[in-house]
Amino acid sequence: MSTETLLRDLREQLGDGGLHGCLLVRDLHTGDELGIDPDTQLPSASLVKVPLALATAERVRRGELDGATLLDVPPGRITTPGPTGLSRFRHPARIAIEDLLYLSTCVSDGTAADALFDLTPPAQVAEILQELGLRGITVRHGMRELTETPVERFDAEQVHLAHALAIDAGTSGRGHRVPQLDTTRANTGSARAWVDLLQALWTPSKIHPDVALHVRDLMAHNVLRHRLAPDFSSDATTWSSKTGTLLNLRHEVGIVEHSDGQAFAIAVLTESLVPASTQPGADALMAQVARTLRDHLRQL
Repeated sequence: MSTETLLRDLREQLGDGGLHGCLLVRDLHTGDELGIDPDTQLPSASLVKVPLALATAERVRRGELDGATLLDVPPGRITTPGPTGLSRFRHPARIAIEDLLYLSTCVSDGTAADALFDLTPPAQVAEILQELGLRGITVRHGMRELTETPVERFDAEQVHLAHALAIDAGTSGRGHRVPQLDTTRANTGSARAWVDLLQALWTPSKIHPDVALHVRDLMAHNVLRHRLAPDFSSDATTWSSKTGTLLNLRHEVGIVEHSDGQAFAIAVLTESLVPASTQPGADALMAQVARTLRDHLRQL
């Protein structure tokens, strides 16, 4: 099958599955890549925790922060489905910065991430990205804003209404009545920008090797493995990644490393057109399309 035919078929599969997808797969050794709308900017949701981890680890390396410093973190006390870790705690906790990094990146704990954002505000995270030559990812706010969406205002049996609003309230210019989905106000990035970040973490770049190793180790221990991991994990591969979920957004970015030495950076950003919070079929479709792109690129 030609590449053009494959991409057309995959676009149709995504559409039939109720997804608008922006994807990019890149061979880290050759630079060859395949994608679908890879330059479209979408809100990042929890993907922003990767730049946050990078900026925090870099500040520890510079001596501006001490990873062993203990912080008193107030409980998130969130009761709606989704948030993890400290976000669901009922009582204060004292936790070291490096352990907050683990919770933020590996468990996708928003309260842990906000404790780190209090140390390194969004503007400073963005500044560090610029210093490291990383473009295309905007960091404008912390995670508290992501817990103040229409979902929190509806009863559980009415959550579909929040998803319907997310689907229908956007504009052609990617503005949105829900601020967390408005690309002029939210944290954003394109599939290409996320792949560029992954490549900078996995291959020599302006990122210090010790910092890159730290972030790679965090992503290797991501415990959320329901989305792309089933299609990229085996005895002959390792999958290191970060997921992002917000209303109708389902994302994952990661690196698959094969035992033969090949490595591919993968970014899958999607918007669901189906007003439902639980869509295992969408997760499976994302993985299937991403793996098809990787398989085709691997055979070129």
